[in-house]
Amino acid sequence: MKKHADPADPTNPKLADFLCFAIYSANLAYGRAYKPILDELGLTYTQYITIVALWERDGQTVGALGEKLFLESNTLTPILKKLEAMGYLRRQRDPTDERQVLVSLTDAGRRLREKGLGMNLVKASGLTQDEFAKMQKGVVTLRDNLIKAAPAKL
Repeated sequence: MKKHADPADPTNPKLADFLCFAIYSANLAYGRAYKPILDELGLTYTQYITIVALWERDGQTVGALGEKLFLESNTLTPILKKLEAMGYLRRQRDPTDERQVLVSLTDAGRRLREKGLGMNLVKASGLTQDEFAKMQKGVVTLRDNLIKAAPAKL
């Protein structure tokens, strides 16, 4: 017979006590909140943030874009291929360095901005604009600290 852990035991943390689970489940909730808007645009969340990163700075290398999005090349490349097939971006070799591939938005990719700009979930979060900004800054600080503390890639 299995013995169940004592819920009152402080050495037995509950799932709700894990910050990682709070962030993970908040990410899932964000996905559900974004879904109707992304469905209207015909994009996945990862495709959308790729386009947002290109709105911010067009003509990036695949490597720079991957760093910005925290995506490995083998994850990013299929996203770029799909967005290219959809007519939202183009990939071309950098004429000054053939080893690099530059990614640029097409006019259709730029036009998505007008449709996507209505995607502001501050109100849905229930936070004030100031609280939202502080939360975002705190999560970014947490992410950056965890990246620094993680073992280097092999």
